[in-house]
Amino acid sequence: MTEINETEIEVSGESKFTKAMFLIISVFLIFVGPTYIPFLIADVANAGAVAADVVGFLLFLAGIGLLVFVLRKKLVT
Repeated sequence: MTEINETEIEVSGESKFTKAMFLIISVFLIFVGPTYIPFLIADVANAGAVAADVVGFLLFLAGIGLLVFVLRKKLVT
């Protein structure tokens, strides 16, 4: 049996996985948010083009906000 060293477990939420996920989600929101999501909303959900564009723009802003958060917290060096 192996023992788990308690000092290796990070509880603060700043593990490498969490840092990478924040960056991946922000990039996903920046690039996919204003391109594919409005297309899906307008075409599949039969919503209006203006509503789809507004949702795409809001997703883009959320991605930029998350990226600024990641850079200010220096989660990515």
